[in-house]
Amino acid sequence: MRATARWLHKMAADSEPESEVFEITDFTTASEWERFISKVEEVLNDWKLIGISSGKPLEKGVYTTGIWEEKSDEISFADFRFSITHHYLVQEASDKDGKEELVEDALPLSMQDLLCMNNDFPPRAHCLVRWYGLREFVVIAPAANNDAVLSESKCNLLLSSISIALGNTGCQVPLFVQIHHKWRRMYVGECQGPGVRTDFEMVHLRKVPNQYTHLSGLLDIFKSKIGWPLTPLPPVSIAIRLTYVLQDWQQYFWPQQPPDIDALIGGEVGGLEFGKLPLGACEDPVSELHLATTWPHLTEGIIVDNDVYSDLDPIQAPQWSVRVRKADNPQCLLGDFLTEFFKLCRRKESTDEILGRSTFEEDGKEVADITHALSKLTEPAPVPIHKLSVTNMVHSAKKKIRKHRGVDDSPLNNEVLNTIMLFLFPDAADKLTDGSEARPSTSRNNPSPESEEYNLYSQFKSAPSDSLTYKLALCLCMINFYHGGVKGVAHLWQEFVVEMRRRWEKNYLIPGLANGPPDLRCCLLHQKLQMLNCCIERKQARDEGKKPYTSDCSPGSPGDTGKAVDCSGGDYQKETGKERGEAGKSWESWSDSEEEFFECLSDTEELKGNGQENGKKGGTKEGIKESANLKPEGRLHPHGKLTLLHPGEPLYIPVTQEPAPMTEDLLEEQSEVLAKLGTSAEGAHLRARMQSACLLSDMESFKAANPGCCLEDFVRWYSPRDYIEEEVVDEEGNRVLKGELSARMKIPSNMWVEAWETAKPVPARRQRRLFDDTREAEKVLHYLAVQKPSDLARHLLPCVIHAAVLKVKEEETLEDIASVKKIIKQIISHSSKVLRFPNPEDKKLEEIIAQIMNAEAIIARARSLKAKFGIEKCDQEEEKEDLERFVNCLLEQPEVSVIGAGRGPAGSIIHKLFVNAQRMTESSDEVATMTSLDDELKRSGSSDERRLNLGAVADFPPPAGRELILRITVPRPAPYSKPLPQRMYSVITKEDFRLAGAFSADTTFF
Repeated sequence: MRATARWLHKMAADSEPESEVFEITDFTTASEWERFISKVEEVLNDWKLIGISSGKPLEKGVYTTGIWEEKSDEISFADFRFSITHHYLVQEASDKDGKEELVEDALPLSMQDLLCMNNDFPPRAHCLVRWYGLREFVVIAPAANNDAVLSESKCNLLLSSISIALGNTGCQVPLFVQIHHKWRRMYVGECQGPGVRTDFEMVHLRKVPNQYTHLSGLLDIFKSKIGWPLTPLPPVSIAIRLTYVLQDWQQYFWPQQPPDIDALIGGEVGGLEFGKLPLGACEDPVSELHLATTWPHLTEGIIVDNDVYSDLDPIQAPQWSVRVRKADNPQCLLGDFLTEFFKLCRRKESTDEILGRSTFEEDGKEVADITHALSKLTEPAPVPIHKLSVTNMVHSAKKKIRKHRGVDDSPLNNEVLNTIMLFLFPDAADKLTDGSEARPSTSRNNPSPESEEYNLYSQFKSAPSDSLTYKLALCLCMINFYHGGVKGVAHLWQEFVVEMRRRWEKNYLIPGLANGPPDLRCCLLHQKLQMLNCCIERKQARDEGKKPYTSDCSPGSPGDTGKAVDCSGGDYQKETGKERGEAGKSWESWSDSEEEFFECLSDTEELKGNGQENGKKGGTKEGIKESANLKPEGRLHPHGKLTLLHPGEPLYIPVTQEPAPMTEDLLEEQSEVLAKLGTSAEGAHLRARMQSACLLSDMESFKAANPGCCLEDFVRWYSPRDYIEEEVVDEEGNRVLKGELSARMKIPSNMWVEAWETAKPVPARRQRRLFDDTREAEKVLHYLAVQKPSDLARHLLPCVIHAAVLKVKEEETLEDIASVKKIIKQIISHSSKVLRFPNPEDKKLEEIIAQIMNAEAIIARARSLKAKFGIEKCDQEEEKEDLERFVNCLLEQPEVSVIGAGRGPAGSIIHKLFVNAQRMTESSDEVATMTSLDDELKRSGSSDERRLNLGAVADFPPPAGRELILRITVPRPAPYSKPLPQRMYSVITKEDFRLAGAFSADTTFF
């Protein structure tokens, strides 16, 4: 090759004689194998794993209670990608003082860990930790899941690579390579120290060789692998664990029975009642109990375990530990309720499509009447409102529904429907006809309004737990699960909407809703129902000649201050809430002959004359004089000692209209309209005019109550801070108070001035209504009628989640489970963030439901274990507390030690569980069992052996898993070599056999 290079160089020089470039071709370029080794060394250096490793001796159980961490990187061999991962137990830095003289002779930590007995059989750890007892190691594995190192030559190449990398870097951390398919969990590795090396080898078979199913056969393998040339061999240290599985729980009936809704309808309250969600598993949430019997410190020769006889009696094991295996996705009632209700959110059908489109298609004329009912009610009509045929339309529609869909075809039968409607509307049972309302008392199961549980609705944006909306959500959830699914939901909702219209037309208040305007902390559907209730209250007030919110407070009384009035009038909105609070309102002074509001601003000759002229000249002296001749109307009471500036008469607080209540969608709509007006002067002026409707109404009321007043008088009552008074000296030298409007009131084209000039002296009872209850009620009823079941489910899902959280909290208080408390806090925190948005993502909602189902499963698991361990039947208080503590540990920890092993209270119960399961298994085939027992007795020699064998057969099944750890410290490979630790782990199950050996050798004296 070098001759060829010289020849090529000579040819180039001959072709370019003037060129002085001298090119050297380097044929020592690193190969792919060398680059791979270099990358491994680079990663080990980056992770600071080179040099001597040090650490404290391992404490007992630290592999389970400690914190494990890992860090990963990616390397490649040619085009084959590997991931390299460092697994290590987080430990405090050890003090190296006083140990420097022992460093050269000390074994690497991993070799010391091979002999440590404090952490055998950890319940939850990496498989290499369980097999070799290592606190720190590095694994190189194929990066892709479907890649595998299968050929022997490639395995040897990788082993050579890590051996060279360890030697070059001086790293004392074990380095493993994963070979074969990943499901086999096959690893080979190496650890190097000063003059020593440990090889990690593994055997994995699907079929267990008969000669290696017991201790004696495994000892033979171990000794032959060590290759000890001298006899006798030092005794081998042994740790054995036998695992028994209990699967048959048939003798213990699952205490949770699914609720029977038909029993409830029949008058018997079982596991489920209206207003409460069920909780519990319909099947046993605990599928298996694993009992691990452990002999941690045995020595070869003390026990016998071969293919004929075994001393390993589980009752005599010094250590017992138990773990429970959870059932995969157990069917739980609360989880099923939530999941099925959430599925409604994804349905696309409307109520008409679900119940049948033909319900409204018989008469086109009547269909037109129904669709135009809203416009007929809101447009001016010569006939009174009560003569409109809305009720007849609805009743005729209901008749058509019944005509097209027979009683038998209805998703809900009358008995179920009537029971639910009476639960939702308890006042209906009293047959009220006078429009009064029987407010339902709060259920004894509901939390008090002062409690944290009650106020969860504001965090979830749902509804109070004693409200109609909350009850409706629970009923729909129940109907969806037990009665007809989406059809039953559509049917109940249709009846609910009809009931809402009936209450509006009959002036019946809706029960289960708080008084006052819509609560924006609640869901939109709850706000709509509150808005409808407000409409009914206003309608009742008009019909009875009085307003619902009556306040006959004397001037200066505590009730006269602090009443906010939402006037939506720009800057003054912030100031007038408290300042004009003295305007108490009462309609009791109104005459019965004038019950209705007029729908126009001027309907009388009096308004056409004096009122119109006064409206234009209200700020002038002529206007004051002319308006002073008007008869005062709509007075409430005098405003303390204040008098009008010009006539000098007492200033009276007028009766004013209440501002219109609004739901969040109306507020958002109004905000969008105002925002679209832009920032121009004209847009700002129009925006101010739209927001001043309440201000104009109050000005007209004030002018009617105080003839001859001026704008300054109105400001002194409405916004006192905008009327500035100062002491001045008059012509005679006396100090007097002189007042004037604030600077903002004097701005040209001020909204207040324009509104004052436009306002006419019209009392509130004769003004156009700020809140048109008829129109708003029809809008709400229309909104309810067009809701699809999916829309309804979206509205009420926060209420259902709210109810589910309350149910889990209620059940958790009975069980006192720490993990469930933590989950509940997480659910509340997560839900508070997700449900505040109008349209939360389905994925986040599914996460919340999954958290609730997890909490429910833990509670059901706790009850199942308590039933199996007979905690409620335990008479001794101390023993009962121990068992409760034991069950709680089973829920929280992966594996729990049994105090006293088989002789303790928990151990004796577990023993009985296995004995009963074995007896049931034997009784199923008594003849075969007796035959096997006879054979066993014939094989046994002495009476003690027969008794032991009989007990083992009768009490426990054959072990499902056998784990053994063999340890010894011997010189290897030669008798004069340094004594080094040797270890072999074995696990034997029905279809799996694995040997994991760590064999150390002296590389100096071999």
